[in-house]
This record gives sequence, C-alpha cells and structure tokens, in this order.
Amino acid sequence: MQKFYNYTLVDDIAEVVIPESAKKAAVVNCLNPHSFVTALDDAVFRYALEKSDFLLPDGEGVCMVTKKLKGIDLQKIAGDDIHQYLLKEVAKRNGKVYYMGSTERVLSLIEKRIKKEYPSITVKTFSPSFCKELPEDESMRIVDEVNEFEPDVMFVSMTAPKQEKWVERYRGRLKGVKIIASIGAVFDFYACTVKRAPKWMIRMRIEWLYRFLNEPLRMWKRVFVSTPRFLRYTRKMKAEI
Repeated sequence: MQKFYNYTLVDDIAEVVIPESAKKAAVVNCLNPHSFVTALDDAVFRYALEKSDFLLPDGEGVCMVTKKLKGIDLQKIAGDDIHQYLLKEVAKRNGKVYYMGSTERVLSLIEKRIKKEYPSITVKTFSPSFCKELPEDESMRIVDEVNEFEPDVMFVSMTAPKQEKWVERYRGRLKGVKIIASIGAVFDFYACTVKRAPKWMIRMRIEWLYRFLNEPLRMWKRVFVSTPRFLRYTRKMKAEI
C-alpha cells in the first residue's frame, strides 16, 4: 500500500478539513489487515485507498507490521475514534453532518443520539439500496443532496470495499462537503445496535477477538483467512527488504 498517516490525537485532520477555507473534500479511509489483502486482489479498491488524503491504521496488525518493517510506532485509530472526534469538532462550529449508509432504523437512532449529545449539529441521513453497486441515478441523488446540504463531514458506511470505491468515484462531484470518511461498522456502534469492545480490551489490543466472539459469521473470514494471508505477505515483504 502506498502510504498511511497516523494522528495520535487526530487534531491535524480537523485542522485540515474543517476550516471554511477548505476548497475540496478530503477523504479519510481506514486500513486493516482485511482491507489490505482485499486490495491485493481488487485494483479499484487499492486505487481508492491510495488516493486517500488520510489513510489511518485501523488494525493492530497494521501497527505491528509497520513497527517490524519500518521501526515506526503507530497507535491504532479506529473509525469509531475519528467519528467521535469529528463530531466534537463539528459541534464546536454549530456545523452539519451527513450520514450515508445502513438502515433507516440505525440512522434514526443516530439522529436521536446526536440530538441529545450534540444539539448544535444539524443532521441529514440517507439509507442507500443494499446492492453490490449503487445505481447511477441513486448515486447522483445523493450527490445533489449532499451538495445542497453542504455538510462539514459526510460519513459513509456501506462496508469495504463498496464504500471506498463509491467515495473515490464520486468525490469529484461532491462540492459541498469538507471531509468524507468511510467508517464501516461505526454507524451500528453509535446507534448502539452493535457494541464496540470494552476499553480494557481495546487497550490490550484484542478488540478483534471481541468482534469475532460477538459476530463470528461476519468476522470469521477476517480472522482465519485475511489475517494469515496478511502475515504471510508482510513476512515476504520483510525478507525482500
């Protein structure tokens, strides 16, 4: 993968994309072992990740391998972390956020929680079709709606690689937004329809285990297929250095 950035406090992201002077949307994506190996087989997905303005290490495996290969210490930044941080930044500015993805129920719960926790934020949501690729007319409807709404942040949750591909395809048409962040399962975390791991498990770097135990049908491939392949690939990279 071409590059990724780590912001322990993610302050720099807010400084880059929130000011009124921002002339185009900055794209934030997250990289974990599963998305890494998926990108090995999907050139369009890989391109979308490489074109990110900020590609964050959302996986302990990424941090571990970076330490071994480059000697660089990284702190994991999950999609949930950047979501919470950006909400606080938008709230300071009495700004707007747009949520695209998930179900109407989840989006309704998100709106209710934001209204309670961040009453200064104006929210708009859209639940897209559940299909492999959104139809062009539906995508353009979203683009027009976002451009009219002009949110500070657009959060996208359609699972990888669908969400990253969509953002890369339409980012040039999204004129009224400062930052676009693809954050996967975070919509469910914030809506409390799925629980994120306890803080002690996050500190122990075993959040992946919590997610596997709670969602084995969804996570088994990541744990038993993607992670071993990621480790084999990175061992090969180390041998070639």
